[in-house]
Amino acid sequence: MSGPPFVFLLLFFVAPSVIMVLASFRYPGEFGGLAPLFADTQTLHGLTVETYEFFFSDIIYGYVFLKSIFVALATTLICLLLAYPLALLIARSPKKSRDLMVLLVVLPFASNFLVRVYAWMIILGPQAAFSQAVNGVLALFGMEPVHLLFSPFAVLVGMVYVHLPFMVLPLYTNLEKHDPALLDAAQDLGANVWHRFWRVTFPLSLPGIFSGSALVFIPVLGMFAIPDILGGTGDMLIGNLIKEQFLGTRDWPFGSTLSIMLTVTVLLIVWLTTRLAGRGRHYA
Repeated sequence: MSGPPFVFLLLFFVAPSVIMVLASFRYPGEFGGLAPLFADTQTLHGLTVETYEFFFSDIIYGYVFLKSIFVALATTLICLLLAYPLALLIARSPKKSRDLMVLLVVLPFASNFLVRVYAWMIILGPQAAFSQAVNGVLALFGMEPVHLLFSPFAVLVGMVYVHLPFMVLPLYTNLEKHDPALLDAAQDLGANVWHRFWRVTFPLSLPGIFSGSALVFIPVLGMFAIPDILGGTGDMLIGNLIKEQFLGTRDWPFGSTLSIMLTVTVLLIVWLTTRLAGRGRHYA
């Protein structure tokens, strides 16, 4: 049974990662790509660690990494705050209404990703009703108008909008399995609504929180389409930087180095999330 998943991971994760590691130690070609590995048929040529030295010597790349992590953390936190009440409402609704609500959560996946992101360009545009309403409220307080489109705000809105279902679904899957008798027992022991939530519901939902956070945080960390479309040229994240190295400057070795550093970061986050999720299950 483990054969197909093993082959899938080997072909689509391990093999590309090995190729990236090897490419990160190469020199860029004269016209982009990779320089020849062999200067002749017998001499190995063109291996270097300059890309890693350059990455760790320039603080700007560390800043881009930290900015990307901050955006991913902010997106994950906002998605959690929005998704938890919704998932709790769905889990405690009647069966008939529950199915309809779940369908509405996954309904955005029926349309193309880019179409949905481009729609936010219309919503956040300077002539849109939403932007005019926001600037109208700011004008009442004597503040200058703001440009919502091509800003960090637009990037954060797009990230939350696209990834919110990935937080709702794991939370709902977890919350619907909770035994209502536990809440009744807590109420009989004198716990109010607030205490029942923090002492019973929230600890039991920790595995769903960790799973949803991983499903949101990891894709956001490498996302480049939303910052490109909604953030403009001044809002570059690590995903945009990697894309630019491969498709713009065609510096494949440095792009591979950035990809490896991002992969290592993601693996560390997955490991940490797994440990925390395990503790959450043990506590529950």
